[in-house]
Amino acid sequence: MRKENPHTNTGEPDRVREQQSLDYGSAPRTEALFRDPAFMENREVPVHRWVPWIAGFSARFVEDCFRSFLPACPARRYRVLDPFAGVGTTLISALQAGHNAVGFEINPYAALACRAKIEAVSLDLQQLDQAIAEYDYASRNGSRTAVGAIPAGFASRIPFFSPQIEEQVHGFFNFLDHVAPQALVDIFKVAFGAVMVGFSNYTYEPSLSTRPGAGKPLIEQADVHGAVLAKLRKIRSDIAWLQSRRTSSDAPQGVVHLMSFMEAGRVLEPQCVDLAVTSPPYLNNYHYVRNTRPHLYWLGLMDSPNDLRGLEQNNIGKFWQTVRAQGRIDITFEDSALVEVLSAIRETRTDKGVYGGGGWANYAASYFNDSYRFLEVLSGCLKPGGAAVIVVGNSIIQGHEIKVDQVLGRIAIQRGFTLERIEVLRTKRVGASITRSVVRRGETSQAHLYESAVVLRQAGATR
Repeated sequence: MRKENPHTNTGEPDRVREQQSLDYGSAPRTEALFRDPAFMENREVPVHRWVPWIAGFSARFVEDCFRSFLPACPARRYRVLDPFAGVGTTLISALQAGHNAVGFEINPYAALACRAKIEAVSLDLQQLDQAIAEYDYASRNGSRTAVGAIPAGFASRIPFFSPQIEEQVHGFFNFLDHVAPQALVDIFKVAFGAVMVGFSNYTYEPSLSTRPGAGKPLIEQADVHGAVLAKLRKIRSDIAWLQSRRTSSDAPQGVVHLMSFMEAGRVLEPQCVDLAVTSPPYLNNYHYVRNTRPHLYWLGLMDSPNDLRGLEQNNIGKFWQTVRAQGRIDITFEDSALVEVLSAIRETRTDKGVYGGGGWANYAASYFNDSYRFLEVLSGCLKPGGAAVIVVGNSIIQGHEIKVDQVLGRIAIQRGFTLERIEVLRTKRVGASITRSVVRRGETSQAHLYESAVVLRQAGATR
C-alpha cells in the first residue's frame, strides 16, 4: 500500500537541513530545528504504523515541533491542533506527550483510523482478545466465506477482488456484524482497511490503478483472514504497549472531528490552541479522495458518488479535475509574484484546452484561495503567541515551478502572522513522471521538488 508522499517519491532524499532564503525579509539563518519528516518512518513506530498513508510526516518530526515550540512545563497541559489530521500522527504524538489534541479530517477512512488510535488507550484488551479469538475460530470453522454484494455505488474498471477473495471478504464483514462495542468494530475496520489493497486487483503506483495496468498479475487467491488476523495481532500488541505507558488516570483528551477545518468555529472556542502541526494537501493533484474510494465503500463509510463529490469540494484547492473547465479563476488576495507565475502557466499549451495551462492555472489559484481561507481560520484558533508548523512542498506545473512555501509565507504575513522561518526539510531527485508528464509539461523543468516547514507565530504575547 501507499508508503510515501507522491510529491517526492521518485528518488532517495538528499536530506537537506538548511533554512531557505526568502525574498521578503526572513529571519537570520539558524540551525535546523527538524529531523527528516518522511512518513514512512512511522512503519516501525507502535500505533503510528497501523495504516500506511500517502502523505504526512513522521512521529519524530512532531516531537521536534513539541520540543521547539512548547516550553517545558510539567504542570501545564497544552492543546495541539492538526487541521488536516490524516491518520493521526500529530494527534497521537500529542496524547503520548501528555497534551490534549484536536484534529479535523474530511476523509472518513482517515478519520476512522484517527478515532481508533485515540480510543486505543482506553480499549478493553480482554474484549479485543476475545473478538480476535472468535474471528480466528470462525475463519477456520465454517464461516470463512459468505455470499454478498459489492457495495452499492462502487464501480471499478475490473473486479476489485477476484471471486475467491471476495467470498472471504464477505465472510469477514458477516463476522463484523456481530462485533461490539463500536470501538472494537473500529479496530477491525482499520485492520481490514490497512491490508485490503494487498489482496485486491489494484495497486498504488502511487495512485490507485489496476494491477494489469501496472504490469502486475491479478491476485486470484489469497488468505484474506490470515492477513487481517496478522494485522489485528500487531494492533493488539501496540495497544498493550500504549496502555503500559499510561502513568496517570488523568489522561489527556483527544478528539478528531469528521468535518472541514474551515468550519472549526462550530466546535472550537476562539484562541484555544497552543501549537498547530499539520501538512495540508500538496499542490500536486494527488487525488486523496479517489485513492481511498475502495476503503470508503467497502468499510461502509460512503454510500454514493455524491458523497465522493462532497469530499472533493471540501478538499483544499479542490482538484484539477473539478475546476479545470470552469471559467477563469484568479486569486482573491494580493500577490504579484504568484500572479506572474499563474499567468505564465495560463499561457502554456493553450491549444490543449482544459488539459493545457488554463485548467492548471485554475487549479493552482483555487489551491491558494483555499490556503488563504485556511490561514484565516487558523489565526482565529491560535492563542496569542501560539505557533504553527505547516509542512508543504513546491510544485512543478506545466513546466513552471511554484514555491508553495514562500507563497504560503507571504499569505500568512497578510493574515497577520509573523513568519519565523522556512526550513527546507528534504529535496528529491525528480523523475520525468513529475516534471515531464503529458498533462503537466510546458517547457522541460530543471527544478527539483522539495518539502519545507513553514513556521508561523500568532501575534500577541511571546511564550
